[in-house]
Amino acid sequence: MDEEVDLKHNEPILEAQQLTRHFGGLVAVNQVSFTVNKHEIFGLIGPNGAGKTTLFNLMTGLIQPSSGKLLYCGQEILKLRPHQIASKGIARTFQNIRLFGELTAIENISVARHIHINSNVFTGVLGLPPAPKEEQKNKQKALELLALVGLSGRISEKARNLPYGDQRRLEIARALALEPQILLLDEPAAGMNLKEKQSLSKFIRQIATELNLTIILIEHHVPLVMGLCDRIAVLDFGQLIALGQPEKVRTDPAVIEAYLGVGS
Repeated sequence: MDEEVDLKHNEPILEAQQLTRHFGGLVAVNQVSFTVNKHEIFGLIGPNGAGKTTLFNLMTGLIQPSSGKLLYCGQEILKLRPHQIASKGIARTFQNIRLFGELTAIENISVARHIHINSNVFTGVLGLPPAPKEEQKNKQKALELLALVGLSGRISEKARNLPYGDQRRLEIARALALEPQILLLDEPAAGMNLKEKQSLSKFIRQIATELNLTIILIEHHVPLVMGLCDRIAVLDFGQLIALGQPEKVRTDPAVIEAYLGVGS
C-alpha cells in the first residue's frame, strides 16, 4: 500500500511494524504497519470491531502483541509497562471516561502530575523541602491546564458533577498533565452534539499547536476526522485497508465499502 509524502510532517515519532494481536482464534490486529510523524494529527477509523482500541492498547502497554514491533523515537517500547510508556511521553484518554469521580477537577490533574514530582516518600510525608515547592509547582501547572481546557471556573467541582463535555475536557487535561509528546484520544467526541464536536475539533487543533503535540485519535464521527486530521489510517477486521490524506481516503473504494458507506 503506497503512502503519499506529506511535506509538512517528515520526522517519524512512532512506527508500527507488522503489529499483530491474537485473542484465541480471533485476529484483532493483523500485521498493521504505519508511521506517525512529529506534530501530525493522525486519525484511526474503521467499523466497530476493526481493531482500533486494541491498537491503542498495544501502543500504551495495556496488552502485549502476538508479533511485530512498535518504535517510539526509534526505540522499541512493546516490552515496557504502561507507566514506563507514559513516562517516556505517550499519554491517552479512554472511550469510557475514567476520571476519579469523587476528586475535584484540580485534584484529578494533580494526581497525574505526580509522575513529574521528584520528592521521595519521606520528604513528602514530613513536608520537608523540596516537597512543598514541588507541590506548589504541581498546583500551578494543574491550574494552567484547567485554563487551557476552559475549566478555570470549575477547579473545585467534583469530576462526577461536571457536564459530560467538561468531563471529556478534564480527561484530556489529565492526560496532558503527563507532559506527553504523543496524545492518544479514544473517541473524544463520543456522546457530543454537533456544536460540541465542532468545538472539540478546534480545541484539539489548538492544543496540538500550542503544546507541539503529535495526536492520534480514534473517532467514529467521519466529518470531524476528515476536517481535522493530516492523515488517516483505516482498519477493517484488524487489517489496514487505506492510509493517506483525507481526500484520498474519502474516495478509496475499499473504505467506502467497509466503513463510510455509499453516499456518506
